[in-house]
Amino acid sequence: MAAVNNLKGAMRKASMNRYPSNATGEDNEGDRNGSANANERSALLGHIHSIGRTSSGTPFYKHNNPVVRYPSQVIHTTWEVLKTNYVNVLLVFVPVGILSGLLNWSPVLQFVLNFIAIIPLASLLAFATEELAVPLGQTLGGLLNATFGNAVELIVSIIALRNGEIRIVQASMLGSILSNILLVLGCCFVAGGIRYREQSFNSTVASTMSSLMSVATASLIIPATLYAVMDGGKDDQDSKISILSHGTSIILLFIYVAYLYFQLKSHADLFEDSEAQEGEQAGPELLGPWAAGAALVVVTLLVAICAEYLVDSIDAIVEKAHISKTFIGLILIPIVGNAAEHVTAVIVAWKNKMDLAIGVAIGSSLQIAIFVTPFLVILGWIIGQPMTLHFETFETVAFFLASLVVILLIQDGKSNYLEGLLCLGMYFIIALAFYVLPDDASNLNIKLPFGN
Repeated sequence: MAAVNNLKGAMRKASMNRYPSNATGEDNEGDRNGSANANERSALLGHIHSIGRTSSGTPFYKHNNPVVRYPSQVIHTTWEVLKTNYVNVLLVFVPVGILSGLLNWSPVLQFVLNFIAIIPLASLLAFATEELAVPLGQTLGGLLNATFGNAVELIVSIIALRNGEIRIVQASMLGSILSNILLVLGCCFVAGGIRYREQSFNSTVASTMSSLMSVATASLIIPATLYAVMDGGKDDQDSKISILSHGTSIILLFIYVAYLYFQLKSHADLFEDSEAQEGEQAGPELLGPWAAGAALVVVTLLVAICAEYLVDSIDAIVEKAHISKTFIGLILIPIVGNAAEHVTAVIVAWKNKMDLAIGVAIGSSLQIAIFVTPFLVILGWIIGQPMTLHFETFETVAFFLASLVVILLIQDGKSNYLEGLLCLGMYFIIALAFYVLPDDASNLNIKLPFGN
């Protein structure tokens, strides 16, 4: 028995020497498995980390060989740009939307796919514009931002104008203005008002923007009023309204250029707070001027292609969904074009940067009212399309009331969540009114060059 016990003791000792035990004398098999798993994870992470790097650890986009470096730089920069905004995951809809148009899928499907595809493209367009504006300096950068800030609406409207879709053009212009001064501004006031009891912003800048908005409102009220009081045949009325619209558009474009000079040069000190907040909001520059310019061209072309299929499918949407073209242009298209601005404005308002939020919301509306709309009127004059500043009476009244509400709310330089709810309530009332308004209520009947 003693020999057996000695034999068991020797075997146990040998086993303990081979596999060291813990302080309690228990076997360390779990520790060995944990160490093995940790080593495997470290090896896996090291393997993943080594992807895109040379054996010495140098990233391929910094490789000495230009054949390796340049393609790697493109891939690396593209990935960094895509990571800047979560909405970029929707870029998968871009090739699908274009494919739906090439293969003549259902018009409803074409509209939905290209509608979604334009949302991330609008975000990338805004990003590329901001990146290109950095090396150009304040003046040229501001002009570039003003030109491309509403590029999606401009591209969609140019395509619709070329196709004779005057109702879509006018509704999208008005919709973009209402979307910014009511929906975006309302969301900013609510978001900031939830976190802060009251927020302040530069009342002088707000007053200047209010004055410009009043002029833009008058530029639509005057043609509508003149059309209502004029006697004579319709052709004579249209001719006089065209003359008034062309002259007014030229004046508005001149005012817009003067406003840019006022903002960026002569009275730039008034906008210092907004510019400082914008500088805090901006991240590090990812693209150089050439890369940003190339990205701007590529994204603009993709927006134009998706917008082409979007506009071409509108007639079928109107027929099948029984909604008016005015509602599509007034509500749906502005949501696509302003999606990136909506998110940006709400985020900066939540961070109590109200000067920047006001600049994004009201500034974008001013770009549409005194730059994009007059530009489209002049473009229609050049290409022979009857685009004027004579909007329908109901549209003009809605614009006047919305502008009046916003002017009254921002003139004191303070905001709270209740004022935001007032803006949102006004927007949804107008949206509901245009939803029930049929297209045949319009006096403007234009023969479209395509569709039935």
